[in-house]
Amino acid sequence: MSTYGYVRVSSRDQNEDRQLDALRGMEIEERNIFIDKQSGKDFERPQYKRLVRKVRREDLICIKSIDRLGRNYTEIQEQWRYLTKEKGADIVVLDMPLLDTRRGKDLMGTFLSDIVLQVLSFAAENERTNIRQRQAEGIAAAKARGVRFGRPQIIMPEYFGKTVRSWERKEITVEEAVRRCGVSESTFYRRLREYRSERRVQKNQLSDGVPSDISFLIHFLAVS
Repeated sequence: MSTYGYVRVSSRDQNEDRQLDALRGMEIEERNIFIDKQSGKDFERPQYKRLVRKVRREDLICIKSIDRLGRNYTEIQEQWRYLTKEKGADIVVLDMPLLDTRRGKDLMGTFLSDIVLQVLSFAAENERTNIRQRQAEGIAAAKARGVRFGRPQIIMPEYFGKTVRSWERKEITVEEAVRRCGVSESTFYRRLREYRSERRVQKNQLSDGVPSDISFLIHFLAVS
């Protein structure tokens, strides 16, 4: 019989030490502890899948709390039954002694464990729903205050157009154009596409309804 531990945190910058300390207290070998840094919305997690493949009948799986297993009510129930019924393993939830399948394997013990599991699974998913709602409300409130999300817009220098025209006439290299603007080459090309698009719109607006000879003059001035 082998004893395994499973640890999950929602993101890479969260600390798993508290869970690891609890599992080490169960004297679980480091090689038998599996750690995922991923959301608990489903069970598509690489380390969890590795754990399931290794587990054999009468092995023991330890987790700190039920929400570390997952935060999807239905899938927690399904995975719990798969591990305990089909794989024949035992599970112990350290924060909830009633969720220890090694104890109370009679009808009453199983009944109580099922009730506790359902309640805690519901609480785990409900908390996930509340977290998402709070995040959405926070983002909406921030946008209402004028907070902008995403990468800050890079402001190009006033002489960007002049630099572009010099580059288009092959008077300077793209390296020199990038150096003058103080941006990366990818940013230069991205803003170049935007600049050319704006020029086309302006040219079309200016020349709309204007006689062809004047339109030609406008076009000549725009590119010169």
